[in-house]
Amino acid sequence: MKTRVLAGRHVGAVGLGCMSFGGMYGACEEETAYQCLARALELGVDHWDTANVYGMGVSERVMGTFLRQTNAEVAIATKASIVPKPERHFRNDADHLRSELEGSLERLGRSSVELFYIHRREQARPVEEVAETLAGFIEEGIIGAYGLSEVAPATLRRAAAVHPVAAVQSEYSLWTRQPELGLIQACAELGTTLVAFSPVGRGIFAETFPDPAGFHDGDFRKRNPRFTEPNYTANKAAIAAFRDWCHSKGWSVPAAAIAWTLDRGDHVLPIPGTRTAEHLDQLVAGAEIDFTDADRAEIDRMLPVGFAYGARYGDAQTVGVEQYC
Repeated sequence: MKTRVLAGRHVGAVGLGCMSFGGMYGACEEETAYQCLARALELGVDHWDTANVYGMGVSERVMGTFLRQTNAEVAIATKASIVPKPERHFRNDADHLRSELEGSLERLGRSSVELFYIHRREQARPVEEVAETLAGFIEEGIIGAYGLSEVAPATLRRAAAVHPVAAVQSEYSLWTRQPELGLIQACAELGTTLVAFSPVGRGIFAETFPDPAGFHDGDFRKRNPRFTEPNYTANKAAIAAFRDWCHSKGWSVPAAAIAWTLDRGDHVLPIPGTRTAEHLDQLVAGAEIDFTDADRAEIDRMLPVGFAYGARYGDAQTVGVEQYC
């Protein structure tokens, strides 16, 4: 696979988001997850992204078991700072981050991880203080680099003034374009990788449209504005022409969606999430698609900026996400 730079090392141009291993989109059998991870290794997908809250440790434990069984060499990214109970809030203090990181390392069976993010910023705490804490973790050797998630360009610049920020994680896809309003540019300027999560639009750009009637109660999309009516029907209609066009080119829809994300800049690295090896094959195929100027123009015509019906998050889901436009 083609490679991109993340945290000072070359990794596959397409990474793997492991949130679904924790049951965020429905139950995931461990054996299915192991098959997906094994296929990732075969395909050159060697950057795996997880977090302490994905299944409250389940995703990390699944990954850790697989890594102990295989001794696979991969770049692991994990995150901390979301405290879900008793009332959801965020902590970026050194004691909390250290404690959560230690728990993640134990579940992963690692003495260190290549990349460690604050999952959400604690607004009352200066980000400069957080950058100093994470720089200290780097000096200790328990993380290789640090990143920020769902932050504004201004926050990135403030943190980078204290210590270089290896990565910023943000939702970015054909129907979520906010990073183009300053974040992509700031990342390029500062030498920071933009790690694009949900590049397949939480399944809207899969080969078949998701069926909201089948979403379980804990599924993020069940209360997401873009997947509820009347927005969902309108979104499917808007994307239908793009799906037909992808097939006319001999591409799967998810592969084209991944290719579009990769095409936005050499410093953009998508981390699509999946539970199955079959879906991973479709996603990784996007790294082999090269768009022409005519392709780009046609995509812009079919799916212009702002085409999506509904916000990317509902009111409850947007808490902790920094707004900058």
